[in-house]
Amino acid sequence: MNRHIFFERLHNFRDLGGYPTEDGQLVRWGRLYRSDSLGKLHGDDWERFLKLDVTTVIDLRYPWEIDAKGRVPHHESLAYHNLSIEHRPYDQAALGKDVEVGPYLAERFLEVAYDGVEELRQAIEVLAVADGPTVFHCASGKDRTGLLAALVLALLGVSEDVIIEDFARTELATERLLADWRRANAGKEPNWPGYGRAPAEVMRLFLAALVAEHGSVRGYTADLLGTGDDLVAALRRNLLDSDEVARR
Repeated sequence: MNRHIFFERLHNFRDLGGYPTEDGQLVRWGRLYRSDSLGKLHGDDWERFLKLDVTTVIDLRYPWEIDAKGRVPHHESLAYHNLSIEHRPYDQAALGKDVEVGPYLAERFLEVAYDGVEELRQAIEVLAVADGPTVFHCASGKDRTGLLAALVLALLGVSEDVIIEDFARTELATERLLADWRRANAGKEPNWPGYGRAPAEVMRLFLAALVAEHGSVRGYTADLLGTGDDLVAALRRNLLDSDEVARR
């Protein structure tokens, strides 16, 4: 199934609905989206976006990225939250050619998981109470977005295998993300061959590290993000349907 929703300028916008949970429920279709930068929305893309009836946008980028590249257009229907979960910026395109994609990105994910606990908790709180469809995004919709998607899906009860599979779906957008980079850099090629990649190994290593340290992803969120039973229950009420309801 191709979950990507087509836009001319967005390359990695997709629905997280339909994923099964371990207790027989499904993530609600049309309720939770992940994306690359919504600052690229304009024209027909903007009209297409509005038809999704999104009420909440969580922008995971640094404020300086937003200043440089723009944010989602202002609209009376949208509540906008800038929650910069990454605290140590780095330039993926400039990395050395010998840097291994899986281990390197998994280490960066762990930095974000430990540096960005306040913002990650806030993002989960927003998702638990949002009164309509929500989109969360970063620049490419890959790393910061992939990390938050993994935490949310785990709290909803989605299996690790499915979480890893969802992360790797960004590979379907890699060529278009690379084309964007080339366009912004006078047709040059990024130095790092891993730029724009999202191999399953990244998420597998990241989740394994959280499990080794905290026993489970839920253990990590409880230990560091303070996601107690009430918050998790609210998140599940807001984003899950029973299997029976979802099939109607």
